[in-house]
Amino acid sequence: MKKKILTSTSSFGSSDPKAIKILKDSGFEVVNNQYGRKLSEAETIEFGSGCIGIVAGVELYNKEVLDQLEELVCISRVGVGIDAIDIEYAETRGIKVFNTPDGPTQSVAELTLGLAINLLRRIHSADSNMKNRIWKKEIGSLLFGRKIGVIGLGRIGKKVSEMFQLFGCEIMGTDLNPDTQWAMERKVQICTLEELLKRSEIVSIHTSKIDHEVLIGKNELDLMDRDSFLINVSRGGNVDESALFEQLHSKKIGGAAVDVFNEEPYNGNLCDLDNVILLPHLGSYAQETKIKMEIEAVNNLINYLTDRDNN
Repeated sequence: MKKKILTSTSSFGSSDPKAIKILKDSGFEVVNNQYGRKLSEAETIEFGSGCIGIVAGVELYNKEVLDQLEELVCISRVGVGIDAIDIEYAETRGIKVFNTPDGPTQSVAELTLGLAINLLRRIHSADSNMKNRIWKKEIGSLLFGRKIGVIGLGRIGKKVSEMFQLFGCEIMGTDLNPDTQWAMERKVQICTLEELLKRSEIVSIHTSKIDHEVLIGKNELDLMDRDSFLINVSRGGNVDESALFEQLHSKKIGGAAVDVFNEEPYNGNLCDLDNVILLPHLGSYAQETKIKMEIEAVNNLINYLTDRDNN
């Protein structure tokens, strides 16, 4: 009997079937996510039952879920974040966890740059007006020379910083463990979160969610300038969505762009505002990036299972 692998991401293999072919050619039976969305805990247990490995998305793998997946020995995440996986408990169960840390760097960085330009030039507003048959020229602002605050200076944060510098931007950054050598070489000013929020014209978040604490809440948003913008393409839980709504509704900041949410799919009150750009978690959804990460995740899984069987 073939060993089963669950591919639980919402659209695994839709851009290119190569990753699925690799699994099948390696002798595995592939179980697909049939819903085209993030799986619930019950659905993950249902589809993952009897599977030795999972090529995972952003669905939850807590103790309750892992305890129901008795044959599982490996989770290979398509993407960087492993916040949804109880790593410590997985280790006690002998479940190996992998991710694809380099895969989404370029695509998320490019999306961040695009969102910044969109916010400054009010592209989303002009598009909306035109589709409503309104010819209205709204004055925007240049990206050139802006003060950019980057929260989280890992792979993506560094790439974002370097891309903004090509537009003559001044970069400030904050990180729990900053790479001071890189910052010195790239002329990125390392500062506190408070200083960054006060001084930045655009704040972009690129850090993992830590200990389930909100990184940007009302107090932090109050530090931002009235004309500044917030971009979150990191984790939904990093920003207090209720506080952000109030700040945007009362025009206390210039605008925001959000790609990640506490609960996805998102259908909250931010949808009622015209000074925020909302995306359905598209950070890594560039075709080239998606294919690369799927293949890398599959290879991580196969290599581990092969080594395990041979030892």
